[in-house]
Amino acid sequence: MDSEHFGTLAIHGGQFPDPSTGAVMPPIYQTSTYAQTAPGVHQGYEYSRTQNPTRHALERSLASIEKGTHAMAFGSGLAAADAAMKLLHPGDEVISTSDLYGGSYRLFTKVYQPFGLKFHFTPMASSAEVEALVTKNTKMIWVETPTNPMLNVIDIEAMASIAARCGALLVVDNTFATPYLQQPLEMGAHIVLHSATKYLGGHSDVVLGALVVKDAALAERLYFIQNASGAVCGPMDSFLVLRGIKTLHVRMERHQENAKKVVEYLRGHSAVEKVYYPGMGGMVSFVVKGNDLAQASKVVSALRFFTLAESLGGVESLAGHPASMTHASIPKDKREAVGVTDGLLRLSVGIEDIRDLLADLNQALSLLS
Repeated sequence: MDSEHFGTLAIHGGQFPDPSTGAVMPPIYQTSTYAQTAPGVHQGYEYSRTQNPTRHALERSLASIEKGTHAMAFGSGLAAADAAMKLLHPGDEVISTSDLYGGSYRLFTKVYQPFGLKFHFTPMASSAEVEALVTKNTKMIWVETPTNPMLNVIDIEAMASIAARCGALLVVDNTFATPYLQQPLEMGAHIVLHSATKYLGGHSDVVLGALVVKDAALAERLYFIQNASGAVCGPMDSFLVLRGIKTLHVRMERHQENAKKVVEYLRGHSAVEKVYYPGMGGMVSFVVKGNDLAQASKVVSALRFFTLAESLGGVESLAGHPASMTHASIPKDKREAVGVTDGLLRLSVGIEDIRDLLADLNQALSLLS
C-alpha cells in the first residue's frame, strides 16, 4: 500500500482481494487444519494456531496502521501483554508507569513477579525519576499513555532515549490513543500493545489483543511465543476487529468531538471536583463532589445512556468506577497514591448525539447538587 494517509491505510493497508474468489472482504477461514499434498508440502498453512488467513489479514492491517512491519494477534490484550513478558528472564527488571490498567498490574505482580522478575512502578512524569530506577538488569520499560484511568501523558521519545541507553525494550500500550492519534514505533518504541477489544474493534462485540513491531528479529521471537504459548484469537474475532479498523478514523473523530464537549460541561459543574482529559481521544475521568463511593455510586447508578460496565472504546458510551472495577486488583493504598480514589469515575464517551449525553450527565449529577 503506497498511501501514507491514515484513512486509506485503515481500509486498504495490508489488504487485497481473496485470490480464490476475488472477495473484497477477507473470508472467515473457520478451519483448524489444512490439506497437504505430501508430508510437509502445503500452501503456507498447516494448523490454525500457527497460521490462519483471516488472522493474517488482521495482522497485516495492524502493522500497516501502526507503521510497523509485523503484528501478532492474541485472544485478549492481556494475552498480548503476557507474550511480551515472556521475552524476559528471571532476574530481569521492568520499569513501569504506576498509573496503569489493573489487569497489567496484576499480571506483573501476581504472575511474573513470583517467577523472578522485578518491577519498579513510577509516575514517569520526568526522565530523571525513570533514570534513577535503571540498573544493569533493566530489560524493559513499560509505558501506558494516556494512562488508565488518570489520563496522564508520558513522553514516549524521552522513554525511548532511556531504553536505548540501557539496552532495554520499550513497550507502549497504545490502547487509549489508538494509532490514529499516536504511533509509538515512529517515536522509538520497540513494541506497541493494543487491547483491540476497545477502539480498534470499536463495537463491544469481541475480545482481542495485539503486538506490533518493526524489527524482524524481535518479530520472530514474538511469533515463536505466539505459536508456542497458543493464546491466539479465532478467525471470527479477527474478522470483527479488521472490520472495526476500517472505520477507526471516522469513529475517533466523533469520540473526540463528544469528549471535548463532555469535558467542557464537567469543568463547569458544581458537583465535579476535578476533571482529567489529555486533550485527545474519547476517555474522560472526573472526581465527584465529596470524593467518596456513595456519591460516585449515586451518579453512575442514575446514568441512562452511559452504561455502567467494564471496558471502553465502543460506539456506545460507558461509565466505570475504577476503584471497584478495572483497578480493583491494585491495593487501595497504591491506587489512591496515583489518584484512583473512591470518588473517581471514568467515562468512555461514545458517538451518540452529544445533546443526549450531556442531558444524561446533567440529570445524574443533579442528584449531588
